[in-house]
Amino acid sequence: MSRVRLITVLVVMIGVGAAWVVAQAEESPLKAGTGAEPVERAGCSDQTLRGTYAIQMQGTRPVPPPAGGGIETVIGVVLRTYDGAGGFTQIDNVKGSVTGIVPDRFGAGTYTVTADCSGTTLFQPGPGVLLVERMVIIDRGDEIRSITSSP
Repeated sequence: MSRVRLITVLVVMIGVGAAWVVAQAEESPLKAGTGAEPVERAGCSDQTLRGTYAIQMQGTRPVPPPAGGGIETVIGVVLRTYDGAGGFTQIDNVKGSVTGIVPDRFGAGTYTVTADCSGTTLFQPGPGVLLVERMVIIDRGDEIRSITSSP
């Protein structure tokens, strides 16, 4: 049976920019009991992310054309599947307070993961819009925390 992992995000969009903000708690890099010896950490790679992750988002964003002008609140859920080789697909359901819901929208993108377990995703949700996300990977890929760094 396939396991769905969780990504918790809060989306805050200002102007044409966006930020996914989350809090992260990290375990101490020191071994319990000694207080002096660093814990060995396995490096990460694109292969660390393999499988399906659930994402919940909420925040604000600019109202897109043709209803453009102003800011709307937005909520959404996403199922994103990483392939372990630098690509992902997703289905999202996003609802804006002005624009309404866009159900079951398919999307795809790319990602890179560095040895320090941070990474970047590139996703194009619509024509002329490219989202860049910065992420950290927790617990050997069981959890991801991310922010949208651009636009």
